Amino acid sequence: MQISRELSLPTMGCGTWAWGNQLLWGYDRSMDDQLQAVFNLCVSNGVTLFDTGDSYGTGKLKGRSETLLGQFSREYQGINTEKICIATKLAAYPWRWTRQSMVQACKASAQRLGRNVDLVQMHWSTANYAPWQEERLWDGLADLYEQGLVKAVGLSNYGPKRLQRVYKKFKERGVAIATLQVQYSLLSTYPVTQLQLKQVCDDMGIKLIAYSPLGLGLLTGKYSKTGPFPKGIRGLLFRQLLPGIDPLLDCLREVAQSRNKTMSQVAINWCICKGTIPIPGAKTVKQAQENIGALGWLLDSGEIAALDRAANSVDKKMVQNIFQTK
Repeated sequence: MQISRELSLPTMGCGTWAWGNQLLWGYDRSMDDQLQAVFNLCVSNGVTLFDTGDSYGTGKLKGRSETLLGQFSREYQGINTEKICIATKLAAYPWRWTRQSMVQACKASAQRLGRNVDLVQMHWSTANYAPWQEERLWDGLADLYEQGLVKAVGLSNYGPKRLQRVYKKFKERGVAIATLQVQYSLLSTYPVTQLQLKQVCDDMGIKLIAYSPLGLGLLTGKYSKTGPFPKGIRGLLFRQLLPGIDPLLDCLREVAQSRNKTMSQVAINWCICKGTIPIPGAKTVKQAQENIGALGWLLDSGEIAALDRAANSVDKKMVQNIFQTK
């Protein structure tokens, strides 16, 4: 999928939030060999987009996800090498309030990667708490493109009103917004059904990226309301949501069985059918193989309609990102 003259994106990408995150995903360095194998498997199967962020990994693990991606891409030997696309998100930290701070942040990401960032994205909007901060950060993103330090720019967690404002500002500088990523899944339809972001993005020529397409694991079928639950914060969330999403899980299971696919593959394929690029995460080769199984086929209109109805019927929805704007 050609996004711009410089950048093309695959049907599905791989999210790397867990590659360095201890709090939510239990990362430790012993996982690195497995993660290299995940990277290799993805690239060799055409999953060449890797989404990361300079905030992925904190403390001693600061920027760990980017560092690993740089190492993995250097050590990979196989097909599709030239198609590897590293997309990083720059955090709108309170101490980043000048355009130069964004340029410096991207250069730091490039240093960790050992290569230039392909797609640079604003990780979140500050509109909900410090709207004055944001204009200069947008300027910094545009500067990165104009200086040839990135192939394309994108945004994350933006709603239509804020998106239109950035679009206008960038258009005045001759810079296109290539992508917008939002939390989108059968448990988080809000950005598309209520904010109408897909239509807005289509009108602007922006490709919508769906992060957390498996609802942090809720849509995989691996968990039930009686437990066991994941450790930590995810476990607390699962205890709250699982009792109210049985109709959706039942529908997912039924479609999966009729297709001889897994529930995860159906949930990811649904995102693809909705015209988005899903970026499910994978910490193991088994998970990556399962994600890849979502490619090469499409749900039919009846299956999509059934899943849509089930998604609308559930009592509980995934909590929206606190930075998501309208």
